[in-house]
This record gives sequence, C-alpha cells and structure tokens, in this order.
Amino acid sequence: MRKAWYQAIAHCQEVGEACALVTVLGAAGSTPREPGAKMVITTNSSYDTVGGGQLEYLIIQFARERIAAGEVGIHMQAFPLAAEARQCCGGHVSVMIEIFASATWNLVVFGAGHVAQQLIPILARMPARVQWFDNRPDFQLSSAQLPDSNNLEVTPLLDPEQTIRQLPANSEVIILTHDHALDFELCRLALARSDIPFVGCIGSNTKAKRFERRLQEAGFNAEDLQRWVCPIGLPEVQGKLPIEVAVSISAQLVARRQLHTQHQHDRRGLAWRELKTALSTSAEIGQNRLQISSAAHEDHNEQ
Repeated sequence: MRKAWYQAIAHCQEVGEACALVTVLGAAGSTPREPGAKMVITTNSSYDTVGGGQLEYLIIQFARERIAAGEVGIHMQAFPLAAEARQCCGGHVSVMIEIFASATWNLVVFGAGHVAQQLIPILARMPARVQWFDNRPDFQLSSAQLPDSNNLEVTPLLDPEQTIRQLPANSEVIILTHDHALDFELCRLALARSDIPFVGCIGSNTKAKRFERRLQEAGFNAEDLQRWVCPIGLPEVQGKLPIEVAVSISAQLVARRQLHTQHQHDRRGLAWRELKTALSTSAEIGQNRLQISSAAHEDHNEQ
C-alpha cells in the first residue's frame, strides 16, 4: 500500500532516512493543487503530490540535490508555471521545502545474550541504524522476538577484524558478548579506529581494570582510552537485571547523543528576520516572473 505524505514522514523519521517535506504555501491563477498540499521526497522515492508534471519534477530535483549535499533547513521557492515549469496553465505556485538530514547515528551491538535481547528492542526504536552481531553458529532469533523495525540489521559475526574495519565512520560500538577474549579483541580493534568515538564494554570493575592494563600494553594511550567505557552504562544505575542494564546503557547512549546534538545546534531554525526576508524575496521573485510570463504570452498572441 502506497504511503500518504504523513505516513512517509513518520517512516523517514523512524528509520532516520533523509527526506524533504514540501508544502504549497500560495497559489495564483490556474494551479494543479491548492495551498496546504504536501508531498515527501527521499533519495529514491516520493509520496503524495503537489501537482505532478514539470513543477513536481523541478521540486524533486531541487530537494534531492540538497539531500545529496547533506543539507538541512527550510527553503522558500516560487515557481511561475509558464516561465519555469513550462506548463500552459500559466499560474504561480510558492512552496516551502523542509530538508531533514539522515540519521548519522550508527549503533553497533556485539553479542546476543540476555542484556542484548533486552537492549535491542529499545535501540531499534530510536532514530538510528542498528547493526547486531553474534559469533555463535546457532545465533538466530525468530521474527516474534525481533522488534518491528526497518533500521535493524541482524548479522552473524564471522570475522571480527573485517567487521570492525567495515563499520561506518562515527559508529558507536557496544560490546556484550559471552566471551571475554572476544570482548577484548573487539575493544582493541574498535579503538584502533580513530573515527569510532565510543566503545562501551559490559563487565565488572575487575574486568575493566584488567582490560585497561592490556590495552595500555597494546599501545593505546590515555587519549585513546577516553573513548572506551567499561563497565558500559550510567554508573548511578546499580541494577543487575538484564532490563535494568539495558535501560542504563540506552540512557547513556541517548545522553551522549543529546550532548553532541546540542553542541552542533546551539541555534535552531530560521530567525524571524531571515524568515521574513525569505518570504518577501520569494513573493517578489514570483510576482516579477509571473509578470514576465504574462507579457511574453501577450506578445505571442499579438504576433
């Protein structure tokens, strides 16, 4: 079943896919859709319509160029249908195009034990891409146990070194396996990549001290170890039940994410002065182009 625009925007937000929400703000003359009409555009698809034809083609092209460039923000655009969209109806449409970036939050979980099975349903509902690995040959979860989410990938762990090497930059790694030797190897491999900002490992304080000593012996310095957290989870949450540990880990990841986002976006959206300028400019350009289009149409008729 084809999604409506509001279903599409909800889906994109859930899975962290970049998209553009287009809204018709104003219309003059003969136009295919009225103010309030909306559509959603992604890299490969579009949902609903603001009129079809060349107008929609131009809007989709504009939006996808900004999505490909990784832009976010609001754009006001005016389209005289005769002059720019080459549509014979001769009207004028002004649209607002809101660009939403893709989720760059990559969460990678190693291990499928009791804590991981409580953690994954929480992470899979966050605006992130979640990759889940386990090295046991019989690692398999039924669809009834997996959350209904399009942003979760479940994969057997065949080669730890190759798997770590292929992770996207800025992935956050959560290590929860049943094997201490594998835990250490994953910590070592992940910390060897300077573009992985967080490596969290489950364990006791004794395990943490032992791993820290071994990592130092392997050549990692104090700066490297600042990216490593063991035991993973908020220290003030002392519960040992799998769900308590899972909630603690989730809270720690969300807190890190919010702090990072706050530093990136101290100022949000358009200031009123910028918005007023954008609206005025869009209206002026649209009116000028409509006048030019009308004059050209009259000249053509006179000839």
